[in-house]
Amino acid sequence: MSSRLRLVFMGTPDLARVILDGIASEPWVQLDAVVSQPDRPSGRHLHPTPSAVSAAALARGLPLLRPDRARDPGFISRIQELKPDVILVAAYGQLLPRALLEIPRLGCLNVHTSLLPRWRGAAPIQWAIASGDAETGVSLMRMDEGLDTGPVIATRRTPIGDTETSAALHDRLALLGVDLVREEIPPYAAGLRTPVPQPVDGVTLAPKITREDGRLDWTRPAGELARRLRAFTPWPGAHCSIPAEPRPKLLKVHSAHLVQTATRAEPGTVITREPNGLVVACGTDALVLTEVQPEGGRRMAIRDFLAGHPLERLA
Repeated sequence: MSSRLRLVFMGTPDLARVILDGIASEPWVQLDAVVSQPDRPSGRHLHPTPSAVSAAALARGLPLLRPDRARDPGFISRIQELKPDVILVAAYGQLLPRALLEIPRLGCLNVHTSLLPRWRGAAPIQWAIASGDAETGVSLMRMDEGLDTGPVIATRRTPIGDTETSAALHDRLALLGVDLVREEIPPYAAGLRTPVPQPVDGVTLAPKITREDGRLDWTRPAGELARRLRAFTPWPGAHCSIPAEPRPKLLKVHSAHLVQTATRAEPGTVITREPNGLVVACGTDALVLTEVQPEGGRRMAIRDFLAGHPLERLA
């Protein structure tokens, strides 16, 4: 590439920060602006806190824009003034309006952490693990007005480890996304890559995670619950309830694993209590809890928890 690409970067959380840091010094990049969500209240005192991308842009001295909405006319006019060749998006958090999509001559390109069209939406990493996918990856797509529906320029694939949490997979995919952008945008800009429409078959959606998604339903197979624990770590965390007065209390499960068993018991029943594990019956097989955190308490090994909680069943 004979000249640098005028680029506007849009992103918000740490995954996007990794990609921003990974491309900011590339010789083909002229980073004219960084766009992120406005500062949000955070911490005990709810002080306005910049996003991970905003903090990185400020540290690098890059021009930073934090509009309330991507469709604000004033913001769109500012981007038009910059005349970017590319708007690169990674986990920005808002759908972009047509007026913004039409500004850059090479389009708005999105780094999405799944193998599209599988897992379009807000939480592709978590749902890939929760659903037992053997592999996932990152996709570089040219955006349209839909939710992750645009044609795909290139992908990178990676297996999902048997014990990998969403936090660990997140970090790997962020680095894979950096490689994808570095290796694929220059040839795309040179006309050597043609975006391919996504197939109609194989579309799945990855909705935003809620606290309820972390609840362990003991009527489900133990293998499914073990995957959900990995998927929803660190947030919202896998959890269930234990009997208490005047109301049941929350029990967060930090560590557990599947054990195959022929023992028939009502789901949620404690089958055995061992020094290193609490074996709980599930719809099929059992889940062995090894590290937990009771409501209002600290994280602890199961042996320490059982010393004060002679449990018979979990809900």
